[in-house]
Amino acid sequence: MSDLKVDGFKSSELIATISEQFSSMSDAEKNAQVKKVNGVIELEVTNAEKATTTWTLDLKNTGTVSKGKAPKKADVTVILSDDTLVDLASGKLNGQKAFMTGKLKTKGNMMLATKLDGVLKAKPKAKL
Repeated sequence: MSDLKVDGFKSSELIATISEQFSSMSDAEKNAQVKKVNGVIELEVTNAEKATTTWTLDLKNTGTVSKGKAPKKADVTVILSDDTLVDLASGKLNGQKAFMTGKLKTKGNMMLATKLDGVLKAKPKAKL
């Protein structure tokens, strides 16, 4: 899954780990996760050098993670910094607090963005 990694982004490892987690799930587990989230989440992440990359979590159709924008319009785009995504995944920050303090912005179905926390916590701890 190294094709998901982007140089200069700490969250690359996290995204690759989430992808591996989805790949290792049984069909029943994957279908349960897809049913629970039922949406396509685009993560637009900016690092300290102001470079931006996008990853798509398709938890509506395929239960997969890909680099780049969604082929069809995503249900929600979550815009945040690399550090904020790492902090959300590690539990140092919760999504609601990140949103209220302006560290996380959304475009689209904001309620779907609240399910991102569950996706990040469903994976084993990434080595960050």
